[in-house]
Amino acid sequence: MLEKILGARRAVWDKTPLIHCITNPISINDCANYVLSAGAKPFMAEHPDEVRDITAMSDALALNIANITDARLCSIEISAKTADKNNIPSVIDVVGIGVSKLRYDYVLRLLDETHFSAIKGNIAEIRALLGLDTRTVGIDVAEKTRLEDNVRIVMQLAKKYRCTILASGENDIVSDGENLYAVSNGRREMSLVTGTGCVLNVLCAVYMSVGDALTGCVAAASVLGISGGLADASRGMASYRADMLDKFYTLTDERISENIRLKKLI
Repeated sequence: MLEKILGARRAVWDKTPLIHCITNPISINDCANYVLSAGAKPFMAEHPDEVRDITAMSDALALNIANITDARLCSIEISAKTADKNNIPSVIDVVGIGVSKLRYDYVLRLLDETHFSAIKGNIAEIRALLGLDTRTVGIDVAEKTRLEDNVRIVMQLAKKYRCTILASGENDIVSDGENLYAVSNGRREMSLVTGTGCVLNVLCAVYMSVGDALTGCVAAASVLGISGGLADASRGMASYRADMLDKFYTLTDERISENIRLKKLI
């Protein structure tokens, strides 16, 4: 898998894919900068009257329901169905699906009507997709969960929706229903920077645009986690946020190989 990750990074720089991102205004600037720093081109359009055309010309689509409005929900649905129709790789971040009936009903209907290449969420959100009890504080997980339970849930959901699932957390769990990987890079301070989950989502789209969804999600979790682990948090979160992007942009194959903490579980 390491060679596939390194190959995906090189392919993005070679091809400069266009990534359509409908994310939220809280993290939109960081998301665009990480897409650029990965070697791709971001397009952050979200008006319902233009997203069909923009998605159709893109190489991958990243969707995020973190900060929702009527217009954004409409645009997400249009883009998701356009990507599905045109076989464009797509990933949806089901942020906060367990905190409101609106989000839960919307996502389940969308997943029933549309096929995604990947679904991303923290473990509480992934549990909620299966109708399991989950405890959250806002959009964050309120309690620790066992790795064994998380593995079983991710595998079950991947088989149910016939796609790759990325459950982010202390260990990022990624599965396509047959293969399963755990990524253990990153550090606690990443959770103190708003939007790192959104960035992870758009990076999944970046690396899926040049290959398969499983490799794309593992690559995204690995390189972002390594960047967060290498960044300097000693001066505070503002400089840490900036240094994490710098570390991401300057990552080399050698540094990834030295620092990656990736384990194939199945």
